[in-house]
Amino acid sequence: MIEWTSRPALTPYPDAVAAMEARVADILAGRAPEAVWLVEHPPLYTAGTSARAADLVQPDRFPVFATGRGGQFTYHGPGQRVVYAMLDLNRRGRDVRSFVAALEGWVIDALAEFGLRGEIRDGRVGVWIARPEKPALPDGSMREDKIAAIGVKLRRWVSFHGLAINVEPDLSHYAGIVPCGIRGHGVTSLVDLGLPVTMGDLDAALQATFAAWLDPDSRATAKWDADEVVRT
Repeated sequence: MIEWTSRPALTPYPDAVAAMEARVADILAGRAPEAVWLVEHPPLYTAGTSARAADLVQPDRFPVFATGRGGQFTYHGPGQRVVYAMLDLNRRGRDVRSFVAALEGWVIDALAEFGLRGEIRDGRVGVWIARPEKPALPDGSMREDKIAAIGVKLRRWVSFHGLAINVEPDLSHYAGIVPCGIRGHGVTSLVDLGLPVTMGDLDAALQATFAAWLDPDSRATAKWDADEVVRT
């Protein structure tokens, strides 16, 4: 059984990290089931284990938190759904690459519930939206905007941290960082793309598409194989 919890109020980031640490300890000890928490945070930046100081463009704009998750700098704030996934990879195969691919596939399927095509790219973890209507990059390649970021940490093969999907955040807040260390491309959200999606709508889509990628007891977990998520 996986316990789903949605928290309607803004959750201070240190409180969320402390709660995740405690929950992972309880999962490892057999005292609590796996969990998926759906939260929002006040405006802040987090620095993953690969964060570069030069990518923090405006260090005084919002609080900055160092975190043990993978990845670089990212933004969290109101209007963004942060999904903390505390899942036991002992039940799903001890394969970090496959787990990240499954998270990406989960997000892509959830976005498809709204008719949106999310895509992934080699060397760029997360989910991207092609923007052919925007001017091309200097090298002639198409611009793409990131709609979902992924950064995880494992403790004895139990995951925590997770992913963040932009529903309707203030996209100008990303100007204080180089998101995930990637220059040239931008960020977007469901509402920015013209989709009147609410946080509740996204939560429902995430729950509806979870089993196909992350339920170890579902037949559909054949999608767990990372090769099912084609990288281009």
